[in-house]
Amino acid sequence: MKRSFKSLFSFFSESWAELKKVRWPNRKELTNYTLIVLGTIVAVAIYFWVLDIGISAVIEAII
Repeated sequence: MKRSFKSLFSFFSESWAELKKVRWPNRKELTNYTLIVLGTIVAVAIYFWVLDIGISAVIEAII
């Protein structure tokens, strides 16, 4: 039991040490990354919407 608490404490200690090494983005970078992600999501959604309409039209033409 003592060993599991020691390893748990070691895990959190090492995790905290790794988080200190992380370079966190500033506000401008975070805004740019967010806009890129949202733009990509919209583009992919439109792509699949058009693909769905195309496949539906082909299926309707066959039926």
